[in-house]
Amino acid sequence: MAKIAFALTVFFLMSMAAPPTVEAAPCLIVTSTGTQSGPPVFNGLAGAGTLVRYGEDENNCGALTLQFDAGRGTNMRLSQLGVEPRQLNAIFFTHMHSDHTEGFPDIMLLRWHLSGPKIDVVCSSDTVSPLGFTISCRKFVLHIGDAFIQSGEIAQRRSEDDRRLPGGPADLANMITFEPREEPQVVWSSGSVKVSAVRSTHIAGHASYRVDTPAGSVVIGGDASNDMLSPPRVTSTSDQVEKLAKGVDIIVHSTAHPVMGPNSGLPQGNFNRQSSASDLGALAKRVGAKYLMLTHLSPPIGAELAYGALKLPGGSLTEADYRRAVEASGFTGHVIAGTDLASVRLPAK
Repeated sequence: MAKIAFALTVFFLMSMAAPPTVEAAPCLIVTSTGTQSGPPVFNGLAGAGTLVRYGEDENNCGALTLQFDAGRGTNMRLSQLGVEPRQLNAIFFTHMHSDHTEGFPDIMLLRWHLSGPKIDVVCSSDTVSPLGFTISCRKFVLHIGDAFIQSGEIAQRRSEDDRRLPGGPADLANMITFEPREEPQVVWSSGSVKVSAVRSTHIAGHASYRVDTPAGSVVIGGDASNDMLSPPRVTSTSDQVEKLAKGVDIIVHSTAHPVMGPNSGLPQGNFNRQSSASDLGALAKRVGAKYLMLTHLSPPIGAELAYGALKLPGGSLTEADYRRAVEASGFTGHVIAGTDLASVRLPAK
């Protein structure tokens, strides 16, 4: 009897001393790694890109790191965030325009130099343009090291460290391609995180993505616009992106300010292939998004010229101008307009 009482006492004391079990809090951070629109440069802005990080507070949401598009200067922006190329788990492309892709060889070459592991590269399968030529993400990725092979650098660097793969940075790419569809489809996953894609209109092969995590969700629209590329039309936004974004927390999307519409001097084909800020606000309101991150701004905030040459009617725009354009739609969530390294964290601390 004494032994039983002693055991119960020990159990009670141990129970009192043991700290309560606390489950790790999941978190999601979405960061603009570049907000420049098109090939021109402006005031040091990096080319289009979005970094999505998922994890827990204890690892600063860094258990899983995904890069969507990789325009000029992406490596520089990642370094400012403390993210090395070797830490990326996957890279996704919305489409094959240089302002969304030209930072990719830089990322992959540095990863190769550092003898990094292979990385998933996810994008649309080869697509034949209505004009007859083929748009190929696959060929772009497989040939990113050609110039460095031809210059002799790959061979020279391998003579210093034979752990580096003989085919250069392209050897590090694990290609995952998919046929974009009208309905969202899962194209990549890791544990409790899944990435879905849907067909959207900008150029042939364009796709938009959605990342779902236990901490929240984000849609990366890319340069998507409405399938109808000229007025009259109900909206400039993509019906497919709207379908993808139902119930999402954050939308990241390229945009053109309404000032770039008719009579601005901008070729209207360019304007019509983007979603306007006001229409994006209306889409975000319809799907119930909490945050709208505007990126790839046309024109950039503070620019006197658009597309490097077109003088803006009324002068340069501010972040407040973009916010007002969105709020005119009735959207009452948070609006973040076009600043490199702008971030949204879920849940907010």
